[in-house]
Amino acid sequence: MNSAKMNLAKQLPLGAAVAVLACSVVAVTPVTYAQPNAAALVAVSPAIEEEVEVTQAFVGTVMPSKTAVIGSAVDGRVIEFPFNAGDRVEANEPLAKLLTDTAQLELTAAQAELDLRRQELAELENGTRPEEVEQARARRIAAEARKTFVAAKLKRTEQLYEDNQAISEEERDEVVSLAVAADQALIEAEKSLNLAELGPRDEQIAQARAQVAIQQAVVEQLEDRIVKHTIISRFAGYVTAEHTEIGQWLKRGDPVADVVALDEVEVVAQVSEQHVQSIRLGLVVQVEVPALPGRTFTGTVIAIVPQADVQARGLSQ
Repeated sequence: MNSAKMNLAKQLPLGAAVAVLACSVVAVTPVTYAQPNAAALVAVSPAIEEEVEVTQAFVGTVMPSKTAVIGSAVDGRVIEFPFNAGDRVEANEPLAKLLTDTAQLELTAAQAELDLRRQELAELENGTRPEEVEQARARRIAAEARKTFVAAKLKRTEQLYEDNQAISEEERDEVVSLAVAADQALIEAEKSLNLAELGPRDEQIAQARAQVAIQQAVVEQLEDRIVKHTIISRFAGYVTAEHTEIGQWLKRGDPVADVVALDEVEVVAQVSEQHVQSIRLGLVVQVEVPALPGRTFTGTVIAIVPQADVQARGLSQ
């Protein structure tokens, strides 16, 4: 009689899965012996090699893929809390809203200040308008004419004072003072005209841009604060616990609700030590849930935790 050869390949399931044991078997050739004193009859069958699946079940625990205690990022009073335990919440859907009246007023004022800063920057970047240059030129012409007039008056006054002292020294000093003022006015008018023709300095424009950036940061900070007054869930799931209610004052970090994600779940199973060697990442297993009779789910081994249970003598998969 030929000997049998068995090739074992084990597959381990996740949770309440069925482990598969694949076997390769070489069939034994059957032999029939004839009765004594009779002709021998021999029946021969061809050897067939095929895999035989053997299952092994392990008990596991279904765990949510995500669990979070959603808290408040700012201080505030709850004005909306529309969810109850057991309700489904979608990703980025508001769980609760806090009062924002004061923050909204601050934001409005900050946005108005930002608009002012932007207009000032635009005025500098656009440079001096042609009308302003013409005004500066007109003031220079007027100052120059004033200087010419006062200079002529001063000349006549000096002549009268020196010839026969027809005027007093006080009157002469007054005209001298007017001449000095006229000279200074002309100098100022000329400088104003030069500045108008050159336009704003680069440093002034840079300072205005910095003021706009600072005010923009203030606005964004207030907007972020208002956004945080709306408490959202970062993923879709179910509310499992409520920690607040309408009218309650929340401090920063206070819990609002517990949310768990059940669209995808993880099954943690304790695997006995004699089957540990058959575990590998990516292994496809079948999962059966007693609460859902007649349905079988397909899972994949995503982690092997090398932490043995002393009593169960198994690993968590």
